[in-house]
Amino acid sequence: MCLAASSLTTMAVAQTNVQNKIAIAIHGGAGTITRANLTEEQEAAYKNAISAALDLGYAQLKAGNDGLDAIEAAIVYLEDSPLFNAGIGAVYTYDGMHELDASVMRGDTLQAGAISSVTNVKNPIKAARLVLENSVHVMLSGKGAEQFADEQGLVPVDNSVFNTQRRLEALQRAKKRIDENENKNAFLDNAEFNDFKFGTVGVVVLDANGNIAAGTSTGGMTAKRYGRVGDSPIIGAGTYADNRSCAVSATGHGEYFIRYNVAADICARMKYQGLSLETAANTVIHGVLLPAGGDGGVIAIDAAGNIAMPFNSEGMYRGSIDTNGNKTVLIYKDE
Repeated sequence: MCLAASSLTTMAVAQTNVQNKIAIAIHGGAGTITRANLTEEQEAAYKNAISAALDLGYAQLKAGNDGLDAIEAAIVYLEDSPLFNAGIGAVYTYDGMHELDASVMRGDTLQAGAISSVTNVKNPIKAARLVLENSVHVMLSGKGAEQFADEQGLVPVDNSVFNTQRRLEALQRAKKRIDENENKNAFLDNAEFNDFKFGTVGVVVLDANGNIAAGTSTGGMTAKRYGRVGDSPIIGAGTYADNRSCAVSATGHGEYFIRYNVAADICARMKYQGLSLETAANTVIHGVLLPAGGDGGVIAIDAAGNIAMPFNSEGMYRGSIDTNGNKTVLIYKDE
């Protein structure tokens, strides 16, 4: 009798999980992305990659797995794709290396994990999750983060694993313009360098247990110097999640996202002003960030499964599967 009751309880829990709302949204970077500078083949490749990552993450959610499982599955796929500025395909630093950043955060416990400036971790999002789950710290950087990842079982790779020809050519163009400019840092605020600054990937989810979470991974900025770290691994700037408000992953000019604490600001406006997710996200991206000169966008989700994906740049690779199972994959501003 007890076994039967236990079995019925297990079935009831499983059925409840299946019936609970789940949703996922993904971005693959924002910037000067127009129909004029993408061929039909390139457009199809980006859309197919976003779609495949959505399917991988959604399958984890549909199985009733934790939101972090969905985030990891989707971001690992994007990190392994040379199309995006994360993992393989990451941009080059000024010195011709790749320095990778990632972060992840849970909305139920507010636990977070982040790593920055790693050079030999194939999938930085895995290392960020390990920091969340197995470290007393929130953020680890450089050699220490690499040592931690190694001790946690992530096999180090050679930095050349991340090399791609198009990113090398982007570095060469950037260095040429930097070296021609008397002010070596002027290019950072010059609109013509937008394409050197974007390409971060990120995922936000609502899982079957009613929890939201966010994760972000990036190779940073082309030709970055002096150990520069952007917003992606910084909790509150590029990544944030709180069940009481929303989960956010950002992409864009990181310096501005750090200064304006973008991810956390969106959540705070929901929590303290009672704004809807859509209104809070649009207010920060268009009403705060844009007037300040910050380009980029976010994906965001709340505990009800509402999704917002605002951006103020020309385009943003993005997609979602909503609580009704409807999939959308978009690139341009007019879609």
